[in-house]
Amino acid sequence: MQALIAIFFIALTITGFSTPVVRRLSLRLGFVDSPAKRKLHSTPMPLMGGVAIFAGAIIAMLIFARQLPSSVAGVVLAGSVVSLVGLWDDRKHLPAWVKLASQLVGGLILAYFDIRVKLPIPLFLNYALTLIWLAGISNAINFLDNMDGLSAGVSAVVAAFILLLGLQNNQLLVSALAAALLGACLGFLRYNFKPAKIFMGDVGSLFLGFLLAVLGLQLRFPTNVNFVTWMVPVFLLGMPIFDTTLVVISRLRRGVSPNTAGKDHTSHRLVDAGFSQREAVLILYLVTGAFGMISLFITNANAVESYSIAAIVAVLAAYFIWWFEKAGAKG
Repeated sequence: MQALIAIFFIALTITGFSTPVVRRLSLRLGFVDSPAKRKLHSTPMPLMGGVAIFAGAIIAMLIFARQLPSSVAGVVLAGSVVSLVGLWDDRKHLPAWVKLASQLVGGLILAYFDIRVKLPIPLFLNYALTLIWLAGISNAINFLDNMDGLSAGVSAVVAAFILLLGLQNNQLLVSALAAALLGACLGFLRYNFKPAKIFMGDVGSLFLGFLLAVLGLQLRFPTNVNFVTWMVPVFLLGMPIFDTTLVVISRLRRGVSPNTAGKDHTSHRLVDAGFSQREAVLILYLVTGAFGMISLFITNANAVESYSIAAIVAVLAAYFIWWFEKAGAKG
């Protein structure tokens, strides 16, 4: 426990103190997000905040690497690959396939360290599900980075629940990674909550998404069966999954590429409904917390209870997608 507390505070401190330095460096190097019609900010914003998140989380982990399972090396290496490509994308605006390729490479690195889906199904399907999960969640958190404080705050809430679940099940690596991500997100959120002074960029959102996906893969629940517990990481990341599903359905319905920027995310819909940007972000924090509470229940639920809850949540999600689409979206 003392090591986890130390990891959290080291990540928090490094990210908190390095973010202003990274901000100045970002402006000097020209890593900025310029204002545009489909964006909410009116002045150029530094984009390298994710570098501070990466530094805080990774350094905290490396300090305690000897106390952690050897598979931490695979997590660090895979996360570094994804982050470097994200940083490159912030500078050069890479095609989507390059970022996807980095996530697949990261997935192969993890597979080498035996970090993958382990369901009672054919092995090749486990590997396929692993790659789909890693790419899907990485890009879902990237999609969610559309309003001040949203992606960092949601990631912090998810990391907090994963930390709790890791502690409950004596999973040291999961708990350590979650503590590092939680500290890094909170350290960055001080400068990213509205009005933001810096954005995390793809280097940050892809790193957070990839690491949260890894944590979801690593969670184990020995007191329950896989037939039930596979839902836990899905519920933990229910908010970004819902947002991505809404955006993809909306854009395909309108004949727009899902990879196109737009003000049609859940946060934008809430603002259109009359909430302020801060209120919209806080509402989505609460929704993420509600998904986390459901995931806690699922860990001890039987099959009937868990699948009944999953069906209810699926119906509610479908209703809100329909309601948001009916209310109209800004393309």
